[in-house]
Amino acid sequence: MTPGPDLQQLIDTIRHDAGTDDVLIQLATASSTINDLTATSDAALGYFVDRARSSGKSWVEISTVLGVSKQAAHKRFADAWAASPDFSRFTNRCRAVLEAAGVVAQGLNHSFIGTEHLLLGLYSEPVSIATRVLLAHDITEEKVAAAVEPLSPAREPEAVEQSSTAINDGPPFTRRAAHVLQDAVSEAVAIGHNYVGTEHLLLAFYRGQAAIATKVLEQLGLDEATAWSDIRAMLTELTQKK
Repeated sequence: MTPGPDLQQLIDTIRHDAGTDDVLIQLATASSTINDLTATSDAALGYFVDRARSSGKSWVEISTVLGVSKQAAHKRFADAWAASPDFSRFTNRCRAVLEAAGVVAQGLNHSFIGTEHLLLGLYSEPVSIATRVLLAHDITEEKVAAAVEPLSPAREPEAVEQSSTAINDGPPFTRRAAHVLQDAVSEAVAIGHNYVGTEHLLLAFYRGQAAIATKVLEQLGLDEATAWSDIRAMLTELTQKK
């Protein structure tokens, strides 16, 4: 395994990035760099935790490998992001999808944002990679809405509580939706991207088979392998155009 930078190398890198001898600017640069490293490390570790879970490993087995209690492992990787979501790495287009999901939820008189709303929110960005994949398989907004309706029907109008856990103080994300957003970060890390786009969100739907969005996608004939194949082709196409 290739060793990471030692302390002196990290200090030298921060000084170089700061571009000045001003100690406060160097401190600010150090803080930003360390925060980025921590966030990336957590996302990378979270990716492998997710894979272990997907392969059937229990929280007891995972916590033993990590050297922490089952409760600590579950709190760090299953609940921490859901309690305080971080959208800093999400692209503007992906953030627009999250905002549209809130609008969809409110249109159905739902006091929450679930995976079904995230899926429908993708259609607010028709040129995004995820939406292009959906439309290429004739999975239109109308078909998704029709498939969602019996699983998550509209409700009678009621007051919608606001929550700081949602983007722009819209309806709060359900725990399952929050985990999908966290999984989107893990998908981005796995591909080697330093951003979270709609393509990562689409792939994240397949992490949890019980999610409404996952059921709808599979019902409409788009499995994970096909989605990933299409996404890879579009990413390659975009890279070649640059």
